[in-house]
Amino acid sequence: MARKSTTQRVVVSTIGAWFFGFLIFFPILWMVLASFKTELEAFAIPPSFLFFHWTTENYATVQERSDYFLHAMNSIIIAGGSTLIALLIAVPAAWSMAFSPTKRTKDVLLWMLSTKMMPPVGVLVPIYLIYKSFGLLDSRIGLVFILCLGNLPIVIWMLFTYFKEIPRDILEAARMDGATIGRELVYVLTPMAIPGLASTLLLNLILAWNEAFWTLNLSTSNAAPLTTFIASYSSPEGLFWAKLSAASTLAIAPILVLGWFSQKQLVRGLTFGAVK
Repeated sequence: MARKSTTQRVVVSTIGAWFFGFLIFFPILWMVLASFKTELEAFAIPPSFLFFHWTTENYATVQERSDYFLHAMNSIIIAGGSTLIALLIAVPAAWSMAFSPTKRTKDVLLWMLSTKMMPPVGVLVPIYLIYKSFGLLDSRIGLVFILCLGNLPIVIWMLFTYFKEIPRDILEAARMDGATIGRELVYVLTPMAIPGLASTLLLNLILAWNEAFWTLNLSTSNAAPLTTFIASYSSPEGLFWAKLSAASTLAIAPILVLGWFSQKQLVRGLTFGAVK
């Protein structure tokens, strides 16, 4: 009886997981399908799901109108650069808070987390004026800097959580063997925290890739990433759903492929230390 109940529970849980997974994935599926429709079919009511005239005209139009590869390169540089800089800052910061805490450590962590609660629009005007004064508007360096600062609290918090799971005895043994702080970070701590570092890197990369507020307000053409590329298909004349879907599909494709191939590492890192 217990075995039957357990089997039923597994079946119900599996069906429920697939159902909710499909609900989450359905908007992406619909967007991909709409990208292969004509504008009239994209607006059609009732909508057609699979049985319509498939066309790649939207992708050709998108590439002719906009330089997709330029925007994609900007996204790679901005997301990758901000992620690497954030990690370089966060690793020693999280190490000091995890293994050499002070009575103010918790307060500092809470303060950093509280900065994510403030809406970005609240500091848009001063940031914009500062960027204008220093010539950082529509520049890759400016976007790398602002995205790095915006995601840094999350990176430090995640790494702090991972580092707390590493036994102190191992680090103390390394110090007794004469390891300096730099060697301890590079040769002892980093190899042990690779799952956590990998998941933090991937999550921060996704956040930076999808960031729209700062990229839309601080860039126009030269440093415009794929978020600006998507927004360019929303015009006063109306929304071109098929072309907008094609642009969105092209924009999410690289990060979707990366997430698919690195999902095991991501899950492993996010659950790092959860099971003793």
